[in-house]
Amino acid sequence: MTKIGILNFIVDTLFAAFLLVALPWLDNDFQSRLFVAYILMQIIVGRYRRIVLLATDELRLCIMSHVYAFMIDFLIIWSYSPKDWKMLVLFILLCFVFDVWFAIFSRHHFRKYFEHRVMVIGVGPSAERFRTTVAHNRFSMFDIRAFINCNHVPEFENIHQREFVQSRRIYPFYEMDALLETQHIDTVIIAITQMNQRDIQRIMNKVQDVAENVYFVPRLENLITFDTKVEDYDGQLLVANSSGSITTLSAFCKRLMDIVFGFLGCILLLPLSLYVKLVNLKNGDHGPIFFTQNRIGKNGKLFKIYKYRTMVPHADQILDDLMAKDPAIRKEYTINKKLEHDPRITKAGEFLRKKSLDEFPQFINVLKGEMSLVGPRPYLPKEKKDMGEHYKFIIQSKPGLTGMWQTHGRSDVTFDERLMLDNYYSHNWNIWLDITIIYRTINIVLGGRGAM
Repeated sequence: MTKIGILNFIVDTLFAAFLLVALPWLDNDFQSRLFVAYILMQIIVGRYRRIVLLATDELRLCIMSHVYAFMIDFLIIWSYSPKDWKMLVLFILLCFVFDVWFAIFSRHHFRKYFEHRVMVIGVGPSAERFRTTVAHNRFSMFDIRAFINCNHVPEFENIHQREFVQSRRIYPFYEMDALLETQHIDTVIIAITQMNQRDIQRIMNKVQDVAENVYFVPRLENLITFDTKVEDYDGQLLVANSSGSITTLSAFCKRLMDIVFGFLGCILLLPLSLYVKLVNLKNGDHGPIFFTQNRIGKNGKLFKIYKYRTMVPHADQILDDLMAKDPAIRKEYTINKKLEHDPRITKAGEFLRKKSLDEFPQFINVLKGEMSLVGPRPYLPKEKKDMGEHYKFIIQSKPGLTGMWQTHGRSDVTFDERLMLDNYYSHNWNIWLDITIIYRTINIVLGGRGAM
């Protein structure tokens, strides 16, 4: 078990024991059987034995362990007292809510006692992406103490990295040994994808006796998916990737989630629409608050998407005039399919876009089944030609209210990068990927970062 895992195990165990005593169960022997089965499922699933990097990973493990615990405990209770199954449901639900809450609570309030002191080998794009991820994800409890620059080191002849990392904690390679001791490093990330096997082994030999955890970013990092499996084929490393095919059960769960969230979203749409109308009137905008537009749906079928209007009337004609007058604007829109400083956006629309409220009416499309809560970007028909070879893969999924491009840069990514992210989603769809995207979307919308 990890150190934070030991703490969570002790507290989760005490809470489960308290519930079994507090709730009106049967004899002590019956309670002990339920308790042992519950704790064993938490351990077997692996909730406490490894470093959990994402809150969604912890949520997935919690869901799995509590579902398995319920199944085992249900068999036990059915053989003793079938009428008490409702109490079992209450017990599992209370444990699940508490375990998720304490997993988050412990990582925030006891961080200084359990955080991992990290050294990153490299200063290139992979190292910078890792730094950015850590900065926006405190759940992993990584504290980066040093970046090691391996450029101009005689031992590494093939390493000439362009320095992407923006940090004051960049040190030359010859200081690595001293930093491992003085900074009490327990985790090392090798983030130089062009490093060959011999060089990686040289690094491993230096850090393995000091660091408890050693990871390296593979050259295949953009091809690794949620369902990727690493297999040992008689000493030969094989990476098995996912085709992203959706089973009938998975499709049912995804649609069920769309219906639930679509219904809740449509309820919230009523007061929000009233608010948007009042904001528009206050700013002298008396036009309709909604507009519809044709978009490319699943299998290439067109549908009308609903959005809050955030631009002045006749925005398309104004855009054509702007591009005709200014070559720079034409070039920017041709590359990104949007303008960073778009003069057509209204005062109210600027606020709506910043908070992503302009997308809220799309819950109607989700409820109708034309869109999904999570999926590729709903592309315009005129963008089909620009989508190229990505088109046939992207249209295999319903467009999403949110998706990969919204949570991996939003307005900071180019059109081609959006296509690659949406293609990735279509090939590698997974229910846990959807949960991760929803979680990240909520964080981004609440923080207002990278608005579209």
